[in-house]
Amino acid sequence: MVLLLALTGCGTEPPANPEAPPDSTAPLAVPSSAPDPAAQAAALVAQLADEDLVGQVLMPYAYGASATDVSAGSKSGNQGLAGVDTPAQMVEKYRLGGLILVGFSADDPTGKNQPTTNVDNPAQVRALTEGLQTAHAKLPAGAAPMLIGTDQEYGVVTRIRSGVSVLPGAMAFGAAGDVGVTEKAWSVAGGELAAMGVNVDFAPVADVLGGPGGLVIGSRSYGDDPKAVAEQVAAAVRGLRAGGVAAALKHFPGHGHTTTDSHEALPVLGQDRKALDAGDLPPFKAGIEAGAQLVMSGHLDVRAIDPGVPATFSKKVLTDLLRGDLKFEGVVVSDALNMEPAMAWPAGEAAVRALNAGNDLLLMPPDLPAAHAGMLAALKDGSLSRERLTEAATRVLTLRFTLARDEAPPMSTVGAPSGVEPLTDVGRRSITLLRGTCDGKAVTGPVTVTVASGRTDSKKNLEEALRKAGLEVVASGGSTTVHLVGYGDGAAELSAGAQVTVSMDLPYLLASSRSPMLLATYSNAPAQLTALADVLAGKAKPQGSSPVEVAGLPRTTC
Repeated sequence: MVLLLALTGCGTEPPANPEAPPDSTAPLAVPSSAPDPAAQAAALVAQLADEDLVGQVLMPYAYGASATDVSAGSKSGNQGLAGVDTPAQMVEKYRLGGLILVGFSADDPTGKNQPTTNVDNPAQVRALTEGLQTAHAKLPAGAAPMLIGTDQEYGVVTRIRSGVSVLPGAMAFGAAGDVGVTEKAWSVAGGELAAMGVNVDFAPVADVLGGPGGLVIGSRSYGDDPKAVAEQVAAAVRGLRAGGVAAALKHFPGHGHTTTDSHEALPVLGQDRKALDAGDLPPFKAGIEAGAQLVMSGHLDVRAIDPGVPATFSKKVLTDLLRGDLKFEGVVVSDALNMEPAMAWPAGEAAVRALNAGNDLLLMPPDLPAAHAGMLAALKDGSLSRERLTEAATRVLTLRFTLARDEAPPMSTVGAPSGVEPLTDVGRRSITLLRGTCDGKAVTGPVTVTVASGRTDSKKNLEEALRKAGLEVVASGGSTTVHLVGYGDGAAELSAGAQVTVSMDLPYLLASSRSPMLLATYSNAPAQLTALADVLAGKAKPQGSSPVEVAGLPRTTC
C-alpha cells in the first residue's frame, strides 16, 4: 500500500534492542539492504524495544467510527478497554501492530462478543483506516503499515454492508459449484476492502459441515463435502489475494462438526484423527497451498490431539499439527480472546498461553492493558521466551511488509458496476430447486410475499425483483404465496399455506415444509433475490445443487 508507506518516516538512528528506552516512539529505519519482506521484518524486529515487540502481536478492537474524533460513549468504552479516549491513542499507547474493525447486525451469530460497531460506509471506513495508519506511522515499527482487519465473510457475517458489493454467503458459492466464479467474486471483495484500507479479511470459513447438527457455522460454510469445500476455499483465498487483501482461514482445525457455539462454551471435536484428516483438514490444506497468509485458531477441544485443551492454547494443534504436518509458515491468529473458552484465564495469562501455543497475533483481548503487561512480565520471568515473541513479531511484520507492496485500488472501485457481474453469476448458478418441477414458469397470477418475523428488507427486495421480472405483486390474497425463511428460523416460522417456500440460509428447514415448491438461495443478498425472482418468473432455470444433504429431499430436482 504505497499511500500508507508514504506516511512513514525514516527517523533517527535507533538504539538496538533491548537497550532502547521504553518511551522511544520515533519510527525506526529499515536498512535499504533488506531485500525482501522477511529480511525487512527481521531487521526491524532487531531494533524494537520490548514494549514494541509486544505491541506487534496484539490486535484489539476499539470504540469509535473515527481514529481521533469519537463520541462521549466511545471515549468511555475506550477508557474501559484500554485507558485511552480514541482508537489512535490506543494504537500509540500500546504500539499496536494491528486493529480489528467490528460491526454486527441482528442476524449476526458472531455479535455476542462485540459490544460496539465502528463501520458504517466505505468513506467512513477509509477515513478511519487512514487515521489509524497515520497514528501508527509515528511509532518505531511505523515503517510497515499496521494490519487492519475485519470479518467480511458475507452472508450472515458481514461487517460492512452499505455501499459495497454484497457477496452471498459461502454456501451459495458451494451450491453454484464454480470455482472461477468464486475467485472472481472474492477478487472484487478483496479490491473493495483494500480500497477502504482494510488489508486482512478474516475469511474464508474453511469449516466442513457435519450434517444438520452443524448449525453453529451453518451457511458460513461452503458445504458438507471436504473436497468441494477445499476447492471453494482455495478459490476464495486466491480471489482475496488478487484484490490486495490477506485471507485468514478459520476456524482451525475445523468448527463444522460441533454443536456448541465457541462464543459461549468450549465445543468438542470428537472425531478420531483419521476422520479429522479426511473430513476437516482438507480445506485448510487447500487454503494454505493457495496462499493463505493467516490461519485462525479455534476455541475447540480437539479430542484426537490434545483433549481438554482449546486449540487456541494447544501447542500440539498449532505447532505440531499446523506448523509441522500442514507446513504452514504464515501468521497464526487466535480467535477472539474475549470469547468464553479463552476467558478461563486472566487476560495476561491467556495472552502468554496463546503465544506459547503458537499464535503469532492475539485477537481482541478482553483487557488490553493486562494482556500487554502480562507479556512484558512473562518476558522478564522467562515464562515467555524472547525467541518465541521475536518469532511471532517477525511473522506479523513480514506479512505487513508484504502487504505494503500492494497499491490500494481507488475508492471508485467500491460498489462499482464492474462488481455486479460475478454476483449475478453466482446468483444465477446457485438457486436450487429441492422440490417441484424444473421447467416452465414457477409462478402464475399475482404473487404475495410473506416472511418470518423481522425479514422486511428481504421481502421488499424480492417484491421489487419480482416486479422487474414481470410479475404482479400484491400485499395479500395473491394466487401464489412465496414464503421466505432465513437464519435462525425454525419450523414455527414456516407457512403451511405457502405454495413456494424459500430458504435464505441453511436449507435443512425445507425438510419440514409442505409447500409443493421448495427453493434455496442460501443468502438474502440482493443478487440472490434477483436470481430467485427470475426463476419464479420462468426467466431462468435453477442451476444450483444443495451443498448439504437435506433429509428426504434431493440435492436438486433439475
